[in-house]
Amino acid sequence: MEKITLPKGTKDIGDPEIYIWYHVENIVRQIATSYQYTEIRTPLFEHTELFARSVGEETDIVQKEMYTFVDKGGRSITLRPEGTAPVMRSYLEQNLHINNPRMKYFYMGPMFRYERPQAGRMRQFHQFGFEAIGFQSPASDAEVILLADRIYQKIGLKNVQLEVNSLGCKKCKPPYLEALKNFLHSAATQFCKNCSNRLETNPLRVLDCKNESCQEILHSEGFPIIQNFLCEECITHQNHLIQILEAVNIHPVINPYLVRGLDHYIKTTFEMKTEELGAQNAIGGGGRYDNLSDALGVKGIPGVGFAAGMERIILLLQKQVDSHTFYQKPFTYLSPLDLPGEETLLQLTIILDEKSIPFYMDFSDKSLKYHFKNAQRMEAKFIVIAGENEYRSRTYTLKNLQSGEQKVVSQETLIGDLLEAYQNVKNA
Repeated sequence: MEKITLPKGTKDIGDPEIYIWYHVENIVRQIATSYQYTEIRTPLFEHTELFARSVGEETDIVQKEMYTFVDKGGRSITLRPEGTAPVMRSYLEQNLHINNPRMKYFYMGPMFRYERPQAGRMRQFHQFGFEAIGFQSPASDAEVILLADRIYQKIGLKNVQLEVNSLGCKKCKPPYLEALKNFLHSAATQFCKNCSNRLETNPLRVLDCKNESCQEILHSEGFPIIQNFLCEECITHQNHLIQILEAVNIHPVINPYLVRGLDHYIKTTFEMKTEELGAQNAIGGGGRYDNLSDALGVKGIPGVGFAAGMERIILLLQKQVDSHTFYQKPFTYLSPLDLPGEETLLQLTIILDEKSIPFYMDFSDKSLKYHFKNAQRMEAKFIVIAGENEYRSRTYTLKNLQSGEQKVVSQETLIGDLLEAYQNVKNA
């Protein structure tokens, strides 16, 4: 019988890579909690219409990348390709725009897009993100960007550059789109097939194209720069944002071609980039989506958010540091010699857990020599041995693997010694 393998575009995450995932996830939760962003966990699948309305019918995500199927009830269901729309759907569905209009959320979890698998880009991938809903001030844009920057710093990423742009608002965006259409039509025959299809339906998507010939046209003389079309309100918003970012030592670069891949953005868009990953250099981004609630049936709810693909961040970290660096070593290795020893040490694990002392218990039917070597391989500081003798006398054999000191102790003495030694290591 043929062995079953992973579907293309997915991967297992285990030892040692999982430790670097723990590192990233813990930092995200820590910073989110510090800034009072509440975790939200939305379903892995939603009604397809949610993403068609929010992300945009003409986007690559909706047209080419979504995993969509009809369930047994005849409903069109889609595995979530991004996190913002589900969060906004939940916010509106619970009537929080009436009862608690200002909410700050964060999320972490898998997303799904049918893309060509490559390094740092999978068909099942993971994102973390932040959403600040109900806030209009550019200070909320800055806070979301600051959260991302703090995470990258604490994770240990280097050489991260922030790029920002403004897509204008309902007043200044239409004149820009008209000027953009006129420019694109003047060179219509020179664009790739995808761009040609978007000239009328969604001209902003042309700026996303990675085709080199298309990019040459977009960077040629006469291309309309959106910064020249911004109204006074949008200019003030952008200038205020940059001023706040500079005040917290974040120095953005304005990129007038930055539109991101979702249709719901308005005013601020931004990306965090690094040259460490080559051509696929974006490691997170977001923007303001004051029109998103309109597409979902409730008018006038402002919001701003950020999302980062975790696979890319993990890949970047692995280039800079070994995954084993984040491995939590067992402080104490527990070695039972027989069934009474297993009983004794399993009882001990409850106390060690209550004292938050990391431990590893080995049930291998091996010699003590094996257990000593295994404990040293795992870089444990102590080994605790128990067998029938220890069971009868209610004692433990404790050995310091660094000094070589070995002694028989009571449970009270054992816990006291381990706790003191563990605190000393933590404080060192």
